[in-house]
Amino acid sequence: VHDRKAEDRFVEQGFGVNRRDVMHNDFVIIGPADDPARIADAKTASEAFARIAAAGAVFVSRGDKSGTNVKELDLWARIGGKPSGKWYKEAGQGMGAVLTMSRDLRAYTLADRGTWIAMESKLGGMAVLSEGDIDLFNSYGVIAVNPAKYPGRNYMAAMQYIAWITSVEGQ
Repeated sequence: VHDRKAEDRFVEQGFGVNRRDVMHNDFVIIGPADDPARIADAKTASEAFARIAAAGAVFVSRGDKSGTNVKELDLWARIGGKPSGKWYKEAGQGMGAVLTMSRDLRAYTLADRGTWIAMESKLGGMAVLSEGDIDLFNSYGVIAVNPAKYPGRNYMAAMQYIAWITSVEGQ
């Protein structure tokens, strides 16, 4: 999983136990290489988003309640809330489809770096235009469901998996 706030709520509400960090990567803001909204020199991801909104430049959102979508909505909230208008497109699709749509529409989007790296060669004319902001950090965790709340689940197998995935061998 990779929405730390939701993960913490899940554990606090008693649904999960033993959350452990697994790995991390980061998000990047992708857009047309010629950068019509001029975000490449923005100092923060929030500033980049503000410039996209001010320019009315097309932005493709995953719109699917994924961790990436949650991060995107958090960035919009920092500058005034979820946008609306013809320039803001909710795809309801996964990252690969959103990157392809963004290329086709010459639009901006938020992507995880791993998917960008895997697809970059198929996305001519697109580039990473904003990266490195601490707000773009993307941590992943693993959580066992709470055996007291879900006694029919195989808690011991979940704990063995958590132990393996966080071990030197699993890493």
